[in-house]
Amino acid sequence: MDELPLDLVRTLLAAVDEGTFDAAAAALHVTPSAVSQRIKALEQRTGRVLLMRTKPVRPTESGQVVVRFARQLARLELDARADLGIADARGPARLPIAVNADSLATWFLPALHRVPQEPPVCFELHREDEAHTTALLREGQVMAAVTSSPDPVAGCTVRRLGLARYLPVAGGAFAARHLTGPLERDLRDAPVIVFDRRDDLQDAFVRSLTNDGTGAGPVRHYVPTSEGFCDAVAAGLGWGLVPEPQAEPLLRAGVFTLLTPGRPVDVPLFWQQWKLDSPALAAVAEAVATTAAETLRHPE
Repeated sequence: MDELPLDLVRTLLAAVDEGTFDAAAAALHVTPSAVSQRIKALEQRTGRVLLMRTKPVRPTESGQVVVRFARQLARLELDARADLGIADARGPARLPIAVNADSLATWFLPALHRVPQEPPVCFELHREDEAHTTALLREGQVMAAVTSSPDPVAGCTVRRLGLARYLPVAGGAFAARHLTGPLERDLRDAPVIVFDRRDDLQDAFVRSLTNDGTGAGPVRHYVPTSEGFCDAVAAGLGWGLVPEPQAEPLLRAGVFTLLTPGRPVDVPLFWQQWKLDSPALAAVAEAVATTAAETLRHPE
C-alpha cells in the first residue's frame, strides 16, 4: 500500500469513470489541479504512464491494471462496511457488468431481478457485443461480463451459461421478392440487417452455406438495437439472424419465414467475473446462472 496510496488510486479510477479531470474533481470534491497532481504522482510511483490525456481520458495498458486494482478495492471496502453494519455515505454498491444486446433484450434483466436488494445494489450495464465484452474486463471497466469466449481474462473465473440460439428469418414478402432461388446464392445479394460493423453473425452464416468465403450481400442496414433489429427484419428491410425468443412469436404469427429449417445458429455464452470474494458479485453470478439454465439452450 506504501507504493500505491489509496487516495491516488481512487483518483485514477474517478478520472477513468468520469472521463475528464474536471468531472473527477467534482466527484471527489477537489480541484482539477489536485486530480492532475495525484495522477502524476501515481505515475511517478509506478514509473509508467497510466492515462492517455484524451477526451474522455483512457487508461493505458498499465493504467488498466491499476484501474482493476482500484475497482476491486472499492468493492471489497463496500462489502466490509456492509458486514460491519457501517453505513456508506457514498450510496449503494455499484456493479459494472458488460452484456450483449440480445441477452439484455431477452433474458438478462429477469436474472438481475432475482438479485436480493438488501443491501441495495446499483447495476451499471455496458452494452457490448459478446465477442468483445472481455475487453471491458481487461480494461477494468467492468467486474463481470456475458461473453462468447471460454478463455478467462487474467484474474477472472469462467462459467458456462448455455447456448443463445439464433434463427435465420425474413419477412414473407421480402423472401418472395429476394429469396426465390438457391438460398446460398440469393443471400450473397439480398439486403441484410446487421447490428453494427463488428457483427459477423450474418456473414458467418452465409459462409457456412457457400463454403467459399463469400459473406452476406453488400446492401446492409445497420440497426444497433436488438428490438430494432427484429423490427427491421419484420418490416422487410432485409433478412437477419434473430434470437429465438424474439423470432418464434413472429414465426407463429406468419410475419417471419424461416430460411433454413433445422439449421439454427447457436452461440455459446459464458459468465466471466473477477476472482473477488464479494457477496454482491456472487449473488449476481448465481442469479445469472440460474436464469440462463432456465432460458438458454444446452447441449444434449
